[in-house]
Amino acid sequence: MSEISALLDHVVINVHAALDESAATYRQLGFTLTERGHHSLGSSNHLAMFGTDYLELLGYEPGREALRPPGFWSQPPGLTGLVFKPPAHGEMESLLAECGVAALPGNDFSRPVNLPSGPAIAKFRTTALAPDEAPYGRVYFCRHDTPELIWRREWQQHANGVDAVAAFTIATPDPIATAAVYRKMFGTGAMRSVSGGFALVTQDGAWVECLSWEAAAARYAGAILPQEPGVRMVGLALRSQRGAALPGVATLAGPGGAVIVPAAAAHGVALAFVTAMPE
Repeated sequence: MSEISALLDHVVINVHAALDESAATYRQLGFTLTERGHHSLGSSNHLAMFGTDYLELLGYEPGREALRPPGFWSQPPGLTGLVFKPPAHGEMESLLAECGVAALPGNDFSRPVNLPSGPAIAKFRTTALAPDEAPYGRVYFCRHDTPELIWRREWQQHANGVDAVAAFTIATPDPIATAAVYRKMFGTGAMRSVSGGFALVTQDGAWVECLSWEAAAARYAGAILPQEPGVRMVGLALRSQRGAALPGVATLAGPGGAVIVPAAAAHGVALAFVTAMPE
């Protein structure tokens, strides 16, 4: 059975039609955002680029939402995408099949990028898990064919000091069942038991946590939006080496000195600014 190296690529916050509002919010939270990009698939985005991963605000402009496949926007606003880097060699569909994980066919797309040197085209290929494997959002692998157009120093400096995603939190009534797909893809050795559930520890140090609702609520100081029972992507911990300074933003105190922005103020996702993951 094949196992895939666990490397985080980016996380996706689905903002639907609120691209302007979400960009203003995240700039107030101290992020440097890229200018708005427009995918050949119809969606639009702003990115907050870090060292080896990034945060994506994904939405649509009026009249373009129908260019995405039916049901693409069915998830409520908030955290809806968990994205890994694919191996350098091998077709993702085949590699996932070897792990016993069903996948959708790969998807190639692009978007224009404006650089000081002139316009360019960023190109990508994504391979998503079949919906039954992760029905609580989109879990997929993203190959960057033009990484030099995405990871640029001028986009990686943030007033809040964030330089990486520290953790991606999934709240679930059954952490064992929810963690199973990550165990199959990345192997038992990449998993660890944590308070309230399990965590996939990626090779770049990020955690993908599958926590009970009670443990997730404690992790984010009660800042998660009330939701129907089930499995949901609910929170992000972002590493800030100097501690986040968020003037004019109402925050909560979280475990280990974390600074928490409630989901209601961050377009559906609870944000924790941390210096390190609490043990």
